[in-house]
Amino acid sequence: MSLRRRITGAAALAVAAVAVTLGATGYLSTRSSVIGQLQQELRGRASVYLQPQGSGAHGPGGAPGRSRPPAGPKPPPDPQFGAAPGYFQFVHADGTVTTGNGSRPELPVNARVIAVAKLARGSFFTTATVGGTHLEVFTVGDPFDHYAVQVALPLTSVDSVLHGLLLTYLLLIGGGVLLAGVLGAIIARSALAPIERFSEETEQVTSALDRPRRLDETGASELRRLAGSFNQTLGALELSIEAQRHLIADASHELRTPMAALRSNIQIFLQADRLPDEERESLQEAIIAELDDLTQLVADVVELARGSTPSEHTEQIELDQIVAEAVARAQRRGPELEFTKDLEATVIVNATERVARAITNVIDNARKWSPPGGRIDVLLRDGVLSVRDHGPGFDAADLPHVFDRFYRAQSARRMPGSGLGLAIVKQAAEAYGGSVEAANASDGGALLRISFGSLQLS
Repeated sequence: MSLRRRITGAAALAVAAVAVTLGATGYLSTRSSVIGQLQQELRGRASVYLQPQGSGAHGPGGAPGRSRPPAGPKPPPDPQFGAAPGYFQFVHADGTVTTGNGSRPELPVNARVIAVAKLARGSFFTTATVGGTHLEVFTVGDPFDHYAVQVALPLTSVDSVLHGLLLTYLLLIGGGVLLAGVLGAIIARSALAPIERFSEETEQVTSALDRPRRLDETGASELRRLAGSFNQTLGALELSIEAQRHLIADASHELRTPMAALRSNIQIFLQADRLPDEERESLQEAIIAELDDLTQLVADVVELARGSTPSEHTEQIELDQIVAEAVARAQRRGPELEFTKDLEATVIVNATERVARAITNVIDNARKWSPPGGRIDVLLRDGVLSVRDHGPGFDAADLPHVFDRFYRAQSARRMPGSGLGLAIVKQAAEAYGGSVEAANASDGGALLRISFGSLQLS
């Protein structure tokens, strides 16, 4: 269901609920008032028969010891149901019923009426339909003669008024709902018009991402906020696209050199039968080394292309064990170096392969920059890995770019590598809320700190 229909329906339902509530309240209030007046009249008519002996009241058939009232209007002995004066009958404790003129009783008598007659006290109202006439019946006990008096008046005029009132309320409710639907549609159209214009603008913007533009942050505060959020999203998307383009451009540039060298060496190798054995073996080793470099570069580019998105497969990793294994491998590759390690038992939740590669990269970076006989200090505390070498350290101009893709310091241009190692370290750390930091140690050498986040146990 569209938002417009939902707003229209909600407005119609709200007005319908209010109209039904007001209509029901008005109808019930009016009904209670009208019937209350009728019941008050019934009480007054019944009070004539509830006077003590000698007061002039008369009971059924002229009860002994009672005389008829000497003056004043006398209640009719036995009027018909439809007549304005109403109808009277008397119920005794044994269940017998008498009327003022001895005619056949008309009002229904049940156990509740007989109970009032036996107790000769209490009263209640009921409704009954007798001979096609709808009646309001009042039953009251007479404490002086010990019987129950039943007085009835027709509800014909009351029912007629209430039916007309009910029809009026139903018509008002129906008209209110219809009007609410029309007004709701108008309101929904007016309220959604800015959103529709906003949607059209976003469609135009997203259909031409190669020509960056932004939405106008105008209109209502909600739309300005929405436009601002969308512009931020567009900015992040453009940065991502730009980063992808730079990655492709940088990768193609970096791949061009080893590919050209490899092609040249392969062409020479095709004529290796003309070369001395020593040169041919040297050429084979060069080709293999270039293939290894090319393979490593492609793997690094693929790793960077994954971005900082967390891996779908994660597990608990003993970080100190991975660091110890990486240090052991580095010792085998650089036996002339001294490694010191202080590793605290640490467990994190991460992707094992990504973390292991990042740790290997940062330790290999320290090994590459360490002088012969130098020392590399590896410290793991509170989930933060610190690797420090005793080499030349970072130039001040290089520090802000240490973790950039394909960035290589001026002094590293002739050294092996693609400039992607530390970029991979940063990406792996940030995938789970970690961080990286590069600095120069106070007494010389480079210092790298890496946190992989999601620390579980130390």
